Amino acid sequence: MTAVQLGDGLNVSPLGFGGMALTPVYGGIDPEEGLQTLRHAVDAGITFIDTADVYGAGSNEELVGRLLKERRDDIQVATKFGIEGNPADGYTGVRGDAPYIRQAVEASLRRLDTDVIDLYYMHRRDLRVPIVETVEAMAELVREGKVRHLGLSEVTAEELRQANAVHPIAAIQSEWSIWSRDVELNVVPAAKELGVGFVPYSPLGRGFLTGTVSANDLGENDFRHKIPRFGDEALDANQAVVAAIREVASELDATPAQVALAWLFTQGQRLGISVVPIPGTRKPHRIDENLGALSLQLGTAQLEMLDQAAAAVVGSRSSDPNWVSEGREAGNVG
Repeated sequence: MTAVQLGDGLNVSPLGFGGMALTPVYGGIDPEEGLQTLRHAVDAGITFIDTADVYGAGSNEELVGRLLKERRDDIQVATKFGIEGNPADGYTGVRGDAPYIRQAVEASLRRLDTDVIDLYYMHRRDLRVPIVETVEAMAELVREGKVRHLGLSEVTAEELRQANAVHPIAAIQSEWSIWSRDVELNVVPAAKELGVGFVPYSPLGRGFLTGTVSANDLGENDFRHKIPRFGDEALDANQAVVAAIREVASELDATPAQVALAWLFTQGQRLGISVVPIPGTRKPHRIDENLGALSLQLGTAQLEMLDQAAAAVVGSRSSDPNWVSEGREAGNVG
C-alpha cells in the first residue's frame, strides 16, 4: 500500500488500527487473540497502530509492546496521555501539566518496550493548563528523542493553531464518520490550513455503521450505554443512517463497513486533507474487509444519499459537551 503523509513528515499506512477494541471496554478479550489480530493487521499491510495509556489501564500498550518486540521496524506506533481512569469504569480526570506528561511518557515507553514513540498525542485537553504549556512539554520529549511527532485529540480549531505555533503538529485525532461530522465546520479547515493530517477515530461509529449493532447487542458493561446516540430511542431512529449505507453497499457489492470507510477517504479528498482512519476490531477477517475500502469508489448520487442520511442523526456523540471539540468550539477555549 502507498503510504500517506500526515503532517510534520509522518508517513503511515492509509488505514490504521485502533487498539481500544482490544480492551475490556466492549466486553472481555483474550490477550493472545488480541495479539493474533494485531499480527494479522501488520501482515496485511497496516503499519499504523494506535493505542493509549488509558486503554485497559495500560494493558493495551503492553499488548502492542509485544507486537513491537516482533515487528518494530514495520510499525509506526501512536499512543496518548492525559486521561486518568479507565474507559470501562469511568474517567477520573484529565491532566496536561509538564510533570504528569514526563511521568506518562516514561510509563508508556516502558509498557510499549520501545525507546521512542512515533506519534505522541494529548488525549484530551486539560482546561486548567494553557495548551501552549502542554505542547511545550511535549516538544521537549521530541528534543530528547523520546518522541518523533506530536498529535492532539479532540481540540478546537483555535487550540490547534495555538499548539502548532509552539511545535509542528503531525496529526489531530477526533471522532469523524458519516454520523459524526461536527469537526468539518472548524477543525478540519484549520488542520488543512496548517498542514496537519487527520486521524478519525470510531470511523465506523463504534460499530453502529456496520449494521451489526442494536440495543440488544450491547452488554451490561458496554460503555456505549453512556453515549446519547446509543440510547434506545436514538438508536432506533439512527437505523435510517444504516439503511442508507446498506443501500449503497448493495449497489457496489460491498459491505457497510467498506462504504463507511470509503466515505471518509472521499471526504478527505473533497476537503483537501490527508485522512487515515483507525477502525478497531477483534476479528482478523474484519481487517481484510476494512482494507477493501481503499479501492471502493463512491458515485455522486451515492455520496448525496449518505450526506442526507448524516444530516438526520439523532443524539450527540458525547454526554459531556466539553469532552469533545464540538462542545468547546463556541467558546474558543485557549
